Amino acid sequence: MLIWTLAKKDLRLLLRDPRAMVVLLAMPLIFIMVLGLSLGEGFGQKPDDRLRISIVDMDQGFPDPDNDDGPRLEWSKTVERDLAQTAGIRVEVIPTLAEAEELVRNSKRAAVLVFGPKFSEQVSRSSFLRGGVNPLFRDGINLEELDLRLVRDPTQLTASSIIEQVGQVTMLRVVLPWMIGRAFERIGDRLGNIMQRALQQMFPSYDLTGKTWAALTRAPERSNDGAEVTHYEPPSGSGALNRGAYRYQVLVPSYIVMFAYFLVLTVGWLFVAERRQGTLKRLRAAPLSHTEILAGKLLPCFLMSLAQGVFLLVAGKLLFGMSWGAQPWWLLPVVVTTSLSAMGLALLVASLARTEAQVAIYGTLLVLVLAGLSGCLMGDRELMPENMQRISLITPHAWALLAYKQLLANPGEPNVELIAQACGMLVVFALGFILLAWSFLRLDDHA
Repeated sequence: MLIWTLAKKDLRLLLRDPRAMVVLLAMPLIFIMVLGLSLGEGFGQKPDDRLRISIVDMDQGFPDPDNDDGPRLEWSKTVERDLAQTAGIRVEVIPTLAEAEELVRNSKRAAVLVFGPKFSEQVSRSSFLRGGVNPLFRDGINLEELDLRLVRDPTQLTASSIIEQVGQVTMLRVVLPWMIGRAFERIGDRLGNIMQRALQQMFPSYDLTGKTWAALTRAPERSNDGAEVTHYEPPSGSGALNRGAYRYQVLVPSYIVMFAYFLVLTVGWLFVAERRQGTLKRLRAAPLSHTEILAGKLLPCFLMSLAQGVFLLVAGKLLFGMSWGAQPWWLLPVVVTTSLSAMGLALLVASLARTEAQVAIYGTLLVLVLAGLSGCLMGDRELMPENMQRISLITPHAWALLAYKQLLANPGEPNVELIAQACGMLVVFALGFILLAWSFLRLDDHA
């Protein structure tokens, strides 16, 4: 009962302090809102340094001229595969021409390759012979001759030119062997196999009957390993705040954790004020044990931190459209254990600080250093080097972020064992901080 009476008194003081409300509730929301509006759609996802080639495939295919009963040729798939197997290139398929034009118009893509409906037909008819389609010209392949065009952003000429040159090289690798192979077959049909064999002996390094670049150059065919093709997905956010965007699944927990430890400042200011006013000394003279005084100080800190965590999770869902994941009930133990460790650290700093200046300087420095070391400040631990990610586990923040990432940023089922381990480590941090606070706490010191 005495513990609860003491806790209620401290809780009233905390709730009456406008600085506490701003730091604990308003500031995290402001940080999340500003970063949510400022960051790009790829934030929180693994960076990919490869050149992105975006394509729209409207190709309808064409019967194989050498095999009427065979499957329809889909030359757009051949080009797509060649691009995907090129080092440093990643291929993105955009579903419709309208989406591609919108992305280019908004400068979100420098250029997009668009395969028209007759692309396979035009490539299949490409030939050096009379009556065929001749796609070759001074700069390489005349794309429009093959019903292939490049939708460009006029404000990104350098990037679009690079994409065009990559497309030109791929088209040469696809079209030229096909044209040479068909011409060589026609030589055999018209002039006989003797002439064909003679020409083949003149160019032993090449298989002139091959209709692919690998066959023509007698190089081993590449497998599809690593030839990953991604499909464009429009940004999930909507409205002015980009509600529902993936970035909030990373930003909200990062700043929940970061600002949980701002209790260091609030509790420190409260302790310094009570020490200066002699309240702590009178408590020591009251019929209260050291343990009861400490528990009475811990309880309001814990309740404040718990309320802050729950409030920010609810605000994240309502304001930013954040999902609570597949198992939202696991969020409660994460919030509770994070609050315990934050409460312990706040009490430790409060037991050491003697003036409000010390609280402001040392407390702010400690909070920001831990937030930077753990990855909270940058919003996503995955942006840190792997060595720093391992080092960051010396902070309670990093363990809290690991648990939140499993729950909020995991599209499948979360790893419950990892979440339980993280919660256990947060409890260990909390107990360590409280024991240190117990040893340093002095109730009868003056400022």
